This record gives sequence, C-alpha cells and structure tokens, in this order.
Amino acid sequence: MPALQKISIVGSGSWATALVKIFSESGVQVTWLLRSPAHVDHILLHRSPQHYLNYLSLNLDTINPVSSVETAIDAADHILFAVPSAYLEATLADWEDPLPGGKQLLVSIKGVVPGNGEIPSLFLARKLGMNPRDCLVLGGPCHAEEIAMGRRTYLTVSGHSTKTVDDVAAAIQSPYLKVITNDDPMGVELTAIMKNVVGIAAGIVRGMNFGDNFLAVVISNALRETKTLIDTLHPAPRDMNDSAYYGDLLVTAYSGFSRNGAFGQLIGRGYSVQMAQTHMQMVAEGYPAAKGLYQLAKAAKLQLPLLSAVYRILYKQSSPFNEMRLLEHYLR
Repeated sequence: MPALQKISIVGSGSWATALVKIFSESGVQVTWLLRSPAHVDHILLHRSPQHYLNYLSLNLDTINPVSSVETAIDAADHILFAVPSAYLEATLADWEDPLPGGKQLLVSIKGVVPGNGEIPSLFLARKLGMNPRDCLVLGGPCHAEEIAMGRRTYLTVSGHSTKTVDDVAAAIQSPYLKVITNDDPMGVELTAIMKNVVGIAAGIVRGMNFGDNFLAVVISNALRETKTLIDTLHPAPRDMNDSAYYGDLLVTAYSGFSRNGAFGQLIGRGYSVQMAQTHMQMVAEGYPAAKGLYQLAKAAKLQLPLLSAVYRILYKQSSPFNEMRLLEHYLR
C-alpha cells in the first residue's frame, strides 16, 4: 500500500487544478481547498472547475472540494500549496496556527511573495511553523494545459528526504506522466521562479517582432544568468542541464501556453503593465518574480543584464525597445 493515500491541495488556479487531476487519477484521495463555498458548490453540481480548465470532468469519488481550512488540514498529512504567489499572503491569513506535528508541506509556487520578495517555501515554512528543509517542491517541466489534455509530461518531486520524495513519487501513477526525483528543492524552486521572468523576456522579444535568431540568443544568455543566480543564492552540486532546471525554463520560454510569454508579448507590443494585466485576466508569476529576483541579485552584487532589463521595463517604465538595444551589448 503506498505511503501517500490522501493529500490536501490548496489553490484554485489552472496549476492547482492540474495537480488535483494528477493525484486524483492516481487513486489518491484529494481534499481540494478552494477560495469560496460558491466554487465548491459549482464543482459538486457540474463536476468541473468553475474558472480554469473548466472542460475537465472531475471524479468526485476521489476529489472532495471544500472551503474550510480546518477540514483540509484534518483530511490529510500531506498539504500541497499551489496558490499564485500574488495571493499567498492573503491565503495564509486564514491559517492561524502552525501545522500540527506529522504534517508534510509540499510547495508548487513559481513566483516570489510580493512585498518582501520571499521564496514561497521559506515563507510557508516560517508561517506554518515548519523546518524549510523538510518541505518538498514540485516542479516541471510541464504546463497545466497539457496535463489537462493528457499529453506526455514530466513532473519533478524534489526534497532532502529520499524516503519522503519517493513516497510522493510512487503515489503518482498516470500513464502519460513520468516523475523525476531530485534532492535540490531550493534549486528547483528558484529555477521555476526565474523561468517565468525569462518567459516574459521571450514574450517581449516576440511582441517586438525581433525574430527567432535574437530570441535564441536571449534564451541562451538567460540560461547563463539562471545558473549564475542559483549557484550564488543556493550553492549546491547540481546539473543545470537536467530537465528539472533548464527543461522547465525552456518550456516556459517557448510554449504557446505560457501566460508569462503572453504577458511579455503584450508589453512588447506597447501595453502598459496594468493594461496587460487587465487584458490577461490571469496571474503572470514572472511580474512579481522580476522584482524579487532583481533585489536578491542586487544584494548579492550580481550583474544580470537580462533580469535587470525585464525589471526596468516592468517597474521603471523603461522602453522595451531601448532595453533590447542596450541588452544587445551584453549578449554573447
């Protein structure tokens, strides 16, 4: 009998919905904590999500949607957070007490906490009274939309405890999904955050019609900056060529499903940040991530031209055209 039989998943966006699909179709009993009772009622009535990936048919024999934090905590020993980073602090407002002993915290959030720029696993561990080293991180390379369509997908489960990682990996039994295990959760999490900034950069290049040649150079330089940033912020033995790192970054940089890429394209076409956000009606995690990672890089005295260019475009109203022309002097 697998060690993981029940899990509570926090979040109602497309990525949380995809994770609910993955675990529930693997036979794991999923308690799905949603924002509102109305969202719960919709799923119970229609057997499909209300907002994201709403073409999915949900198996309510293995999925129990709830709106009570207490119910979600009591239902499982594994608690997985898949909330957009922009909403994480507000979500935690309802979690008044530390998690009870014996609970396992899993994190699959690809941005930084706005305001303080904290990494999600560190923020959640601090707020919930957990040791950050005991947290697991779930990463890519994958998109929620392709998981919903049952396309061949790789998912990374990363943590310091081999047994805990293996327990979670063994519980995921999907014919289209292969699980990669990894012992570098902070490296995987930082890459997942940086990849969304790169996704915005790639979108800006597309929006400005700079072409594939320039885009390839931008992304190859982004790989270098990502390695520099992660090796500096969290030194550890790792092969950045593994799909948990560069694979996750590349799928975001090139995929048509990338909301960060779509956001960047709007910026490249001349939309303001506010106009692009209104047009998207979805959260682009790379927007707060650009500021948070820029501040971390600045504190570490790192020179990261691409990250700096995206930050100035998004937060200093710098011209994308001028920034790309300036960036040309640093690309190689």
